[in-house]
Amino acid sequence: MTERAHAAHAEGEAGVWSGSWVAERLGVELTGDEALTGLLGLALRRNPKRAHLLVSNVLGKHVPQSPSVVYGHGVALGRRVRDLLGAEAAERAVVLGYAETATGLGHSVADGLGPAPYLHSTRRTVTGVARAGGFEESHSHATSHLLLPENPALLAGDGPLVLVDDEFSTGNTVLNTVRALHERYPRKRYVVVALVDMRSPADAGRLDDFAREIGARVDLVTTASGTVRLPPGVLEKGQELVARHEAPTTEPTTEPTGRGPAAAPSGSVERVDLGWPHDVPDGGRHGFTAEDRGRLEGALPGMAARIAEALPAGARRVLVLGFEELMYAPLRLARVLEQTVGGDVDVRYSTTTRSPVLAVDDPGYAIRTRLVFPAHDDPADGPGERYAYNVAGAGFDAVVAVVDSAADTPALHAPDGLAARLADHVPHVLLAVVPSYVPHASHAPQAPERPSMLPEPLRGPAFSSYAPDEVGWLLQDLSDVTLEAPTEEREEAIQSGGAHYAESLPVEYQPSEQYQELFHAALETSAARLARAVGAVTEIVLAERSPRPVLVSLARAGTPVGVLMRRWARFRHGLDLPHYAVSIVRGRGIDANALRWLADHHDPADVVFVDGWTGKGAITRELAAALRDFEASDGVTGFDPEIAVLADPGSCVRTYGTRDDFLIPSACLNSTVSGLISRTVLRADLVGPHDFHGAKFYRELAGADLSPDFLDAVSARFPDVTETVDAQAKDLLSADRTPTWEGWAAVERISEEYGIHDVNLVKPGVGETTRVMLRRVPWKVLARAGAGADLAHVRLLAEQRGVPVEEVADLPYTCVGLIHPQYTRGATGADGKAVTL
Repeated sequence: MTERAHAAHAEGEAGVWSGSWVAERLGVELTGDEALTGLLGLALRRNPKRAHLLVSNVLGKHVPQSPSVVYGHGVALGRRVRDLLGAEAAERAVVLGYAETATGLGHSVADGLGPAPYLHSTRRTVTGVARAGGFEESHSHATSHLLLPENPALLAGDGPLVLVDDEFSTGNTVLNTVRALHERYPRKRYVVVALVDMRSPADAGRLDDFAREIGARVDLVTTASGTVRLPPGVLEKGQELVARHEAPTTEPTTEPTGRGPAAAPSGSVERVDLGWPHDVPDGGRHGFTAEDRGRLEGALPGMAARIAEALPAGARRVLVLGFEELMYAPLRLARVLEQTVGGDVDVRYSTTTRSPVLAVDDPGYAIRTRLVFPAHDDPADGPGERYAYNVAGAGFDAVVAVVDSAADTPALHAPDGLAARLADHVPHVLLAVVPSYVPHASHAPQAPERPSMLPEPLRGPAFSSYAPDEVGWLLQDLSDVTLEAPTEEREEAIQSGGAHYAESLPVEYQPSEQYQELFHAALETSAARLARAVGAVTEIVLAERSPRPVLVSLARAGTPVGVLMRRWARFRHGLDLPHYAVSIVRGRGIDANALRWLADHHDPADVVFVDGWTGKGAITRELAAALRDFEASDGVTGFDPEIAVLADPGSCVRTYGTRDDFLIPSACLNSTVSGLISRTVLRADLVGPHDFHGAKFYRELAGADLSPDFLDAVSARFPDVTETVDAQAKDLLSADRTPTWEGWAAVERISEEYGIHDVNLVKPGVGETTRVMLRRVPWKVLARAGAGADLAHVRLLAEQRGVPVEEVADLPYTCVGLIHPQYTRGATGADGKAVTL
């Protein structure tokens, strides 16, 4: 195929829709306006959340296009918004674009709207610039968006807010953004702008419902509309197609026409000095005003002339290639260059991208070739691959690569960097560097005061004995505060209503030599059983909840389980899952600030709450109620209250490894098997409204720490149980796992039969009974007749504390611990007998 022919193919051939390849193989249907197939093609993503990618022919991201066409579509949308709003409202409007694909589109809309200031979200952190907000994009490969205006008051006005994205699919991203901003800076009107409206019928009514919910008007302006119809199993089929056609990941080259990484570039690479004005921002990352726009307009002709002079003689086809979020500056340069050189030179425009897309050399497929190169701007999310699509083999005589100075790094010029990759396929490469704008925060007026940002998670070894990558604790360190009180004193205060159990800590139980021997024997006996339960519950989470879940354990019993689940995901699937620990307190709910931090950094829909086991299900109910309250107070949706547990003897949840009530050795001890971290603390004089709940790190107990021993003993059995886990997970996934709450019914019955009349004093299951023995004042233990080794440590603790163990037939749990009812020091229990302490 000739270069010119390949160029024609890259941009689509007459009569061949660039979405037909995907449509035929996956059964995907694109229906809607007649203009839709001219605006969009289809490709396949390397993305576990969505198989297909709508590839815009007029956005200038993946498909090289005339800059006049790209800019014209954005300006036309802006003019429609101006007509919709009217002149007076348009003058008070602010335009917000989405990184990375819509930064240039949003800026073009702002130009069409008139004097409106412009801001786009960014995935690049900038030192010294405070965040005015942030949000997550759930379907994307890279989801965290930051809002970093130089002037924090930019978003605080009451004029219309115009939000611009390349496509309006589910509406989740836009609605989440509006909800978050509306809470801080409420306004009466919003306008959502997109090239295409691709909402499903089910999503179409959400915009009106949302507008009524927040009490504002929300309009939608698009170039075309339609829907994508996806057949069942399309995600799996798409992933199979990608796997079948994907080039080996060890070859960071072009697909399908690339050469090996050792080949020397054939083209030249030269710099061109643009003479960019020092007082003009490079884009809208920190805001772009009408004054900035005027200065840029005056400088563009001179900068385009410098590029035209640097082009090689005889160049007839030129690509101006932008860089990720830097879309507007290269777009405007390309458009004025197009006007400068006239019809003798075909000028095209596109940009590099983070989005991983399969390349297939077929006229019915939107992404014909792919250049792969490493990130070169020191991104906040770490190193990774970046891409330029439909550039190789497109017949370009020259490429003008436009980057900002923050991205003009050694990685850009490395042998496998962008400059060399372009030179592999294009005779002449011109590098134009736009100075990265540095905000002058001291000159900016202050926006209305809002809570300070929450701190980053605590990690070992500074906090806990776990490795730093095993878990991040969304807690504050109260290690220097004296919080311990004698067990009897705490019990009396709790039952009298004078204190909540979370306002103090029990004195850490120091096990006897005999008890430690029981722990090690129990661990040796149960390690394989624990490994099977860990593997099974993790497989269920990956299959039903999210392919890349964010594990959030309920501190502290859930934390060792969360660490083990993370280890299983890495062992079995090569996944490196985020894992955090948060506090939940019965009667007080989950730490709302921890939820806010999670919602700021992750998609709530990916969060899976993890605990060790269920008893009667009180925490399950507590979490569900707390999340309902949080949604009502903060407007954040998506958190799933379904807890994933190792063992569910109470039949309270659907996501579990087993429903057997057996000994989980991490329940045998306190902090010395939980990373040396105390139970969590919530007390008004220590935890303010913008603080995480607290906990202590018992560094002084390092010599007795068994946390690594416990984790290593269980994870060492992973290879032995793999086949069993696969079978167990398969059985569970096909089983009816609907909770029966039989445990709760048993607790209510026991509470009445033993004259306690308080379900909070009945603690069912081996784990909860152990907690009663270690932290509370126990009255008696009910043991299922014939229970064996799982109760050895409970029987020893009962003997040490003088607590009777009563065998009971037909007990649904292995054992149940009863806290002494109506306890005072010297009190009697419901049976009239004094407890022995």
